[in-house]
Amino acid sequence: MSRPSAPPPSDRVADPLVHEALLYDGVVGFLDGTMKFIYEGFSLNEPTIVAAPPGNLTLLRERLGAFAESVEFLDMTEAGRNPGRIIPWVLCKFIDQHAGHRVRIVGQPIWPERTTEEYPGCVQHEAMINVALAGREATVLCPYDLAHLDQRRIGDAHRTHPVMVDDNGGRYASDTYDPYGVAEEYNVPLSEPPAGATTLRFELESLVEVRRRVAEVGLDADLVPDRIVDLQSAVNELATNSVQHGGGSGTLRTWHDDERVVCEVRDFGHVTNPVTGRLRPPDGRGRGLVMVHFLADLVQRHTSTTGTATRIHVLR
Repeated sequence: MSRPSAPPPSDRVADPLVHEALLYDGVVGFLDGTMKFIYEGFSLNEPTIVAAPPGNLTLLRERLGAFAESVEFLDMTEAGRNPGRIIPWVLCKFIDQHAGHRVRIVGQPIWPERTTEEYPGCVQHEAMINVALAGREATVLCPYDLAHLDQRRIGDAHRTHPVMVDDNGGRYASDTYDPYGVAEEYNVPLSEPPAGATTLRFELESLVEVRRRVAEVGLDADLVPDRIVDLQSAVNELATNSVQHGGGSGTLRTWHDDERVVCEVRDFGHVTNPVTGRLRPPDGRGRGLVMVHFLADLVQRHTSTTGTATRIHVLR
């Protein structure tokens, strides 16, 4: 993925977006760091949302008491199960709902139970916040659990956040911040599908067959009807994009296991903008890839000059 060139220092304007990582140790550290952040928002009359795993939501609700009514709470294990949903459907949605006001967001996209399949998308999400939300009036604090996350994940926090905060309120600039570099590092080839995966080569005339094949794998996996429709819609968006922008054709591969149904679309396109699919276009056009993230429980993508593979997971 190529990175846009940065403007000369003399042309840069201070960005109203603030994006910080909170490095906390234990329950006390989490509460100290986030409560200070939330109370600062109260004093500034800034609308505030907390998107975090359920355990941390409960801690904050209990500590806030009656003040919890002034905060919106969102279960990140649901809303952000697919990391690609978080920027368009959590952060931007909240900012847009409070147009004309600066907002305050506690967003915890990475927790110890995140799987190895999910993690690259989480890092790319964090890396792209400053790119996708540039110019937006928001302060975003992302908590990282020092006691339960390994050193690689803590190191990645430094690389995806321009400012680091400790649970005592200390604040300092990250000396390893490199959003485009870390996004490219996690642009990794996908594993090979399991034996027995179906393969379908498609073009414009065979998009109907793509939808039929997706319905078959969904039925075979006993997906509920609504989720089969969601899966068909997501794959149709990808396949249509392949026909229109990925060389006129593509390959669909499908399979399922005890936990999920997986559909993969490969084509000859190259996604050069790492924010692609993470922003809702203001004119309503080109929403396809954003809707793929909305509909899927996980989206994995590897892109290069030789082509792009996008893998959609829907939980059973």
